[in-house]
Amino acid sequence: MRKSYFLLIIYMIYAPSVHATELVYTFENPSFGGNPLYGAALLNNAQAQNDKEDASANQTPLEKFNETLQRSILNRLSSTVAGQVIGNQGELVPGTVETTDFIINIADAGGGLLTITTTDKATGNSTSFSIDNNF
Repeated sequence: MRKSYFLLIIYMIYAPSVHATELVYTFENPSFGGNPLYGAALLNNAQAQNDKEDASANQTPLEKFNETLQRSILNRLSSTVAGQVIGNQGELVPGTVETTDFIINIADAGGGLLTITTTDKATGNSTSFSIDNNF
């Protein structure tokens, strides 16, 4: 019994000297405040898990050139059409613009809203959206 008391007294003397620290979580991802040096490792892990193939990787240089050319022509065509439907003050002007393949109709829906409908002449498919002309 005396030995038990002695061990209890020893324990009570040394127990307060035990130190502990709080657990601190640190982010690894640099996007959330983590160490920016982890960025390359995280990117490599993400790329290793990515099993999707790049569609343009299987294209020949000729196919890539034709796609770029097509994009460039469509961009120039859309710029031309935009120039015809935008007034001097930058506002859209209601009316109809017709190209070889498309009919673009801009109609005043009232209350400052314009409805723009684009129709494909070949298929008859159309898409439309409304915007505020008072931007």
